[in-house]
Amino acid sequence: MHQLKAWISAARLRTLPLSISGIIVGSALGFDQFLSSSIFWLAILTTISFQVLSNFANDYGDGIKGTDDHREGEKRLVASGLISEKQMKTGMGIMALLSLGLSLLLIYNAFGCENLLLSLVFFGFGALSVIAAIKYTVGDNAYGYSGFGDVFVFLFFGWLSVIGSYYLFVMEWHLPLVLPATAIGLLSMAVLNLNNMRDIENDAKSGKETLVVKWGREKAKKYHYVLIICALVAAITHTVLHFYSFKQFLYLIAFIPLLLNIKTVYQNKEPRLLDSELKKVALSTFAFAILFSMFH
Repeated sequence: MHQLKAWISAARLRTLPLSISGIIVGSALGFDQFLSSSIFWLAILTTISFQVLSNFANDYGDGIKGTDDHREGEKRLVASGLISEKQMKTGMGIMALLSLGLSLLLIYNAFGCENLLLSLVFFGFGALSVIAAIKYTVGDNAYGYSGFGDVFVFLFFGWLSVIGSYYLFVMEWHLPLVLPATAIGLLSMAVLNLNNMRDIENDAKSGKETLVVKWGREKAKKYHYVLIICALVAAITHTVLHFYSFKQFLYLIAFIPLLLNIKTVYQNKEPRLLDSELKKVALSTFAFAILFSMFH
């Protein structure tokens, strides 16, 4: 039971709602009855497996590099010794295989046997997702240690998640899809930026050069404001372009805590106090995805 709790902790369940937000938005735009579709639920499971793999790899990579030795927030399992390096590597391997297996099942359900080229392209996206999940903190050239984490979060949580899931249903895409995809991507970047602001002191000592470490706290705060405001603008622009009822703007409710978060970040003096804000922004993004999908 003790080991089971450790693995559940390593999976970081609180990150899962954010990871599936793009899938919800893309699926809702692609198919009105998406909740009854096996494609949607397979996409959800696949995305969750990628996220858990990323969390395992993050725990492993930061753990063996000593980055987690004095980290604020939730306990990291490799650094604390509750899960050994060997065990975590095994867990990563299992999750990588599960992710690829679910990807194959999702692709088959969406495209069947008739669209080999599309199947290969989407399996390539799946393979890239596995690599990106691992390389965030693992290896000598881990991109999370050189300030590129934000870019990958934007691409995978935003554009690939929304546009990719939409394409699974209709096998085509339209340029306006970039707007909700960008909104989700920017809000996901805001969560990462909060995480990096919280960890700025520890990351700087450990040689993890996130954008926050490179820019400093004040510039990181301004960057945070821009991410949230631009996400709001992108969402509103998409709604205006596809307007049919004012109920479409119901998702603005989800931006209330996000705008309050801007005030909290502006007033913050102690980075460790931002830990509680991570859940608020992640769940607000999830709420935005739900409300946007209800009346898109």
